[in-house]
Formats: sequence, structure tokens, C-alpha cells
Amino acid sequence: MHYFSQLFNYDHPWSHVVIGMWHKYPNPQCSHVVTIDVLDRSVDPRTGIIRTERVLGCKQKAPIWIVKLFGGSEDAFVREISFINPATQDATITSVNLSLSQFATCYENIRYTPSPNGKTSFVQTAEIQARVALWRSAADKLEHWLVQRFEQNAQLGKMGFTDVLRSMWEAKDGQHAHSFHS
Repeated sequence: MHYFSQLFNYDHPWSHVVIGMWHKYPNPQCSHVVTIDVLDRSVDPRTGIIRTERVLGCKQKAPIWIVKLFGGSEDAFVREISFINPATQDATITSVNLSLSQFATCYENIRYTPSPNGKTSFVQTAEIQARVALWRSAADKLEHWLVQRFEQNAQLGKMGFTDVLRSMWEAKDGQHAHSFHS
């Protein structure tokens, strides 16, 4: 089993980041995410927590040795469930791969919470495990490749989301500030 984690502060308030979550894809940094389908969205009338379940469709080339050993295609799907609690200003997202899950699983957790100075804390963790009863060396190689791919996509996702937030909020804030000076 392999683990990945990263911590980061976005230079935007929590409310902006949570609104931006729904506009993250498509973006040029994350061109591997090609479809987003909302399966269910509900609001708990007692708590006000918003629950959303989505399936993300991705296209990525797998190395030849993975295709030969496990089959599959460029198409991959991920199930994502998010909970947004406006009262406590906490947003969590969990995701798991649906494609090739009989061979390997990737459990990802993301959490956005307010941090000082109007910023938002981003904590991302992933647990990646080959589930195949193969030779240990093949399972280790598969886990290693999955971790590398996850790390690359995580960095692209962070850069892409930063760009999305910048285009959504900084341009508006600049226009808003400009209108006060006119």
C-alpha cells in the first residue's frame, strides 16, 4: 500500500473555494477529466449539509505492461461524494476509482476549511493499493505507477483549480475595486 498527501492554502476565502469546486472541470491543466455527471444532490433539511454524488470520466494512457496484464482502456471512471456544511464551513470530498477496481483501488480524501487571513486550507490524502494476488513485484510496480500518476494529477489539479479560482474571483475583485476608484 502507498500513501500520498499534500497540504496547501488557497488565497481565497472558503466560500469562494467551495463555489469554485463546481467549476473546477474542465480546465486546461486537468484535460484528462472529460466528463462530470451528477448522480445525486440533496440538502439535509435538519443540518443544511449539501451532499453531492458525481462520476468523473477520465481519459489517460496506461503503460503497455498494465494494459497487457490487466486489460482496460484509456477510459476510466471515478465516484466522488462531497459534503458541504455551510454552518461549520467544512467541505469534504471522497473519491474512489470504479475502473479496474478489481486490480487496484485509490481512495482519495480532500478537505477544505477556513484558515487565517481569508485563505482556505486544502488537505488531500490518498491510499493506493494493488488488490491483485499476483507476483508481489508486479503489484509493487502497479502501485508505484498509480502513485506517480496520482501525484502528477494532484499537482495538475491544484494548479488548475488555482487558475479557476483566479479567473472566477480575482478578475471580479479587480473590476469591483476598479469601480470604487472611478
